[in-house]
Amino acid sequence: MYGWQVDDVCRNVVVERGYGDYFVHRTGHSIGEEVHGNGVNIDNFETKDEREIVPGVCFSIEPGIYLPGEMAVRSEINVFIKSDGAVVVSGEIQRELMLL
Repeated sequence: MYGWQVDDVCRNVVVERGYGDYFVHRTGHSIGEEVHGNGVNIDNFETKDEREIVPGVCFSIEPGIYLPGEMAVRSEINVFIKSDGAVVVSGEIQRELMLL
């Protein structure tokens, strides 16, 4: 699995619901020791990240929909791939909106 492939899957969910034109950034980025890392990005929008998602990588999935003059929403989960290939999603499921 490659970064661009994960971006496509996430992006297609948004497109199928009619908001594709309002999802205007990559789906996610690698996470290093100080936020953004040098690893695979979840991106087929800004670039086509052709790096493979391999054990030991950590990355975010953070789709956003931005309706100019109306509202914006963005959600984020962080994912780590363990050495045995198991997928670990960190944090609890967000159940409430945070209005900013």
